[in-house]
Amino acid sequence: MNILQINSSARSTGSESTRLADALVAKISAANPGAAVARRDLAAQPHPVLDETALQALFTPAEQRTAEQAARVALDDALIAQVQAADVVVIGAPTYNFGVTAQLKTWFDAIARAGVTFKYGPTGPVGLLTGKKVYVALSRGGLHRDAPTDTQLAHIKMFLSFVGLTDVQYVFAEGLGMGPEAVAKAQAQAEAEINAILV
Repeated sequence: MNILQINSSARSTGSESTRLADALVAKISAANPGAAVARRDLAAQPHPVLDETALQALFTPAEQRTAEQAARVALDDALIAQVQAADVVVIGAPTYNFGVTAQLKTWFDAIARAGVTFKYGPTGPVGLLTGKKVYVALSRGGLHRDAPTDTQLAHIKMFLSFVGLTDVQYVFAEGLGMGPEAVAKAQAQAEAEINAILV
């Protein structure tokens, strides 16, 4: 089994989403001896944003790319290859200002490649990253689950489905900015959710 862990918090320490992603990976690994784990910390290893230079490189035929363009495309290729090789993907996703972090959005942009991770068919888009299990650990300072303010979850669900990642389970830690008692409650609830989905 190949496990890919994506950490998208801007924090190098003290990230609750990373802690929960670590816990998920530890539990999955314990149940699958010999599993290989690849970790990508999007803050420690920043990926370039999808700007005009990147778009020009991506839309230039491979045989016509400059060395600089080929190198830029290769950065995205490496992230795509990691996902393609994974049997299980674990994503740590904190909520920043009601949405995904810039780091996670950049990863989404990098792995969305027409003809590689999705294609358009006669009835619309078809995701090509199929047959994988995904776990997403969401951390929030406030309480947003099942509320109109939870725009982050809708974004994540839509994107993962778009590229074919449809077998997804979510773990929530909410109220982390609401005092020590709320933090303890959020952590206990998240750990209970992890134990429930990973029996």
